[in-house]
Amino acid sequence: MRSISLAGRFNSTNLHSHELPKHGMLGVPLPQHLRKTWCRLGTGAVNIFRQGIDILVNHKNTALITGGSRGIGKAIAIEFAKHDIDVIITGRNVERLASTTRILERHNINSHYIDADIGQEAGAERICEFIVKNGLEVNILVNNAAVIHPRMPLTELPMDDWEEAVNVNLLGAVRLTKMLLPNMVTRKWGKIVNISSIGGRKGTAGRSAYRATKAALISFTESLASEVKGYGIDVNCICPGRVATEGYAEAFGEEDMQRYSMMDPSEIATLCHFLVGPRASAITGAVIDAFGPSNPLFSANP
Repeated sequence: MRSISLAGRFNSTNLHSHELPKHGMLGVPLPQHLRKTWCRLGTGAVNIFRQGIDILVNHKNTALITGGSRGIGKAIAIEFAKHDIDVIITGRNVERLASTTRILERHNINSHYIDADIGQEAGAERICEFIVKNGLEVNILVNNAAVIHPRMPLTELPMDDWEEAVNVNLLGAVRLTKMLLPNMVTRKWGKIVNISSIGGRKGTAGRSAYRATKAALISFTESLASEVKGYGIDVNCICPGRVATEGYAEAFGEEDMQRYSMMDPSEIATLCHFLVGPRASAITGAVIDAFGPSNPLFSANP
């Protein structure tokens, strides 16, 4: 999109006096009847027009994606970059973060990476300090980072694993949302997408911590959406089924991936991009089951 300079055409003086230049934004002469209409509409129209100009000038969106160095997070980052959204990714592996950022830069966007553990309050603060220091305006947040513990009964699962699942899968999302939300409220626009899981829809033996935190993320989505809709902020949740990612292979094994029909991460990324776009403005507080072939409806023994 070609940038348009409005300096000298619309300023505080001629806006407040309800005056309109003889030429439009692109230098095209403005018809006399439109000039007269402008003067009749008064201050209310001036304020609306100024808001419209602000949106036009500041049209570029910036997204923060946690867990963006691989898997679903990486796919979302690439999908956003393809559609001219600036991207900040976070993660705990600097090499993977740097590699993904190089891919994003091929799409001629502004991209950054932050090495931070969102499971720790210090990690979330580091992310926000980076954003402020670099003068970035984040208006899209994708809470994707997650950990999954080994399958084992509650009596055998160490409390350290439970606490890590809570800190990363739930509290990490809550911390970052709480830190970034005030700016979205001020701007009266924002998009938040939480990546939960098919595991958040129903419990199962041996996965108590992971599934409990993913279920909590769903409830967090619905509660927050009801709080911020009046500020022009949409909050939604995606529950993916089995997706072919490195994380899935680590948690369930390569044999499990060969046994089942898997979704590609790009399928979740496409859905996420839709949810942060203008055509999804009527969707908020939604929990979208993107189960793919994992959908229980397709099971021979429901």
